[in-house]
Amino acid sequence: MSFKTPNTARRTEGWMGLKRGHRARPLEWMIEQLIQFVSYSAIIMVFLIFVFVTREALPILLGQMDSAAVRPSLSMDEAMKLPEADLRKYLNMTQSEFAKADAESIKMLVELRIESSATETTDKDAKLNTTQWSHLLGPYQWSGYTQPEYIWQPVGTIHKYNIVPLLVGSLKVSFIALAFALPLALGAAIYVSQLANPRIKEWLKPAIELLAGLPSVVLGFFAMLVMATFLQNVFGYTTRLNAFLAGIALGLAVIPLVFSIAEDALTSVPRSYTQAALALGSSRWQAAYQIVLPAALPGVFAAAVLGFGRALGETMIVLMTSSASIISWNIFDSARPITASIAAELAEAVFGGHHYRILFMLGALLFTVTFLLNLIGDVVVHRLKRRLEGKA
Repeated sequence: MSFKTPNTARRTEGWMGLKRGHRARPLEWMIEQLIQFVSYSAIIMVFLIFVFVTREALPILLGQMDSAAVRPSLSMDEAMKLPEADLRKYLNMTQSEFAKADAESIKMLVELRIESSATETTDKDAKLNTTQWSHLLGPYQWSGYTQPEYIWQPVGTIHKYNIVPLLVGSLKVSFIALAFALPLALGAAIYVSQLANPRIKEWLKPAIELLAGLPSVVLGFFAMLVMATFLQNVFGYTTRLNAFLAGIALGLAVIPLVFSIAEDALTSVPRSYTQAALALGSSRWQAAYQIVLPAALPGVFAAAVLGFGRALGETMIVLMTSSASIISWNIFDSARPITASIAAELAEAVFGGHHYRILFMLGALLFTVTFLLNLIGDVVVHRLKRRLEGKA
């Protein structure tokens, strides 16, 4: 008969546990590596998408495109004697496009250039390169206009690519959406997290969050057919599809996102805060907006920032509820956000042309603005957290 001392038994159990741990470690290691691979892959994919968009927009960013309808034309002999760099610039081709073209294609492009010069317009604006930054951002007095104007008109003989109307349209629609969605979403979040009884909360919170599953094309279709007529009858404006309609429809898509994040932030505030306020004689509503809401302010701010980013990047809703791109701060006037212009015009743009490059430049701009907006929101949230925790 053998006896085991307590120390021996503990050593035996420890050895058995270590043995079982060695058996489980290969599987755990594989799972960890898989999760790490998926995480890095997602980051790399986003980076590669941004690189692709920026690469397509690079000729515009570097000022290498020329959209002038009237340009000096050379004879075939003169054109073929030009250095490669000058010939490429004369034909308005990128370096990769020129490298892929053979001699016959180059001659054909030169002939087309000569033929087009024979039918050139006499409009003074036809000599303008509208892809220059001065025309992309600044006003210009075009032929037939009495004063300088910001115009986005990528069709016709003279292409006008001023992006200011698109920027104004995006900001106007997004701010209207946030002004509509934020009070409703925040009020619902306060009610669900602080005031509603558990039985109501069980079905109300999932019901609101399920609205995020509605396809944006369905919301856009509903807004275009139903909300447009209803709001026009109520407010009496003349333009049926306008920034106000687009903002309200966009707000319906933003509400679930803002509600979910704000409700989580309010729920994460320790219950002792509310209990202490109630013990001192405050009502539940007073405790909610005077104690809990300030404590959850970083999360609420994050919800607002993410909601604004969601509104800024939405496409289908604004595509179906907006129309002309004009500069007007009247919410009942028409608007055309950047996303709607990209979705509506990219399929019709000539591959590699100046319109095509401009749209990719808008995409890169939207990508950069959204990234900076999220970055600023993250910095502000961390500062608010440190200030509320008394660390700054």
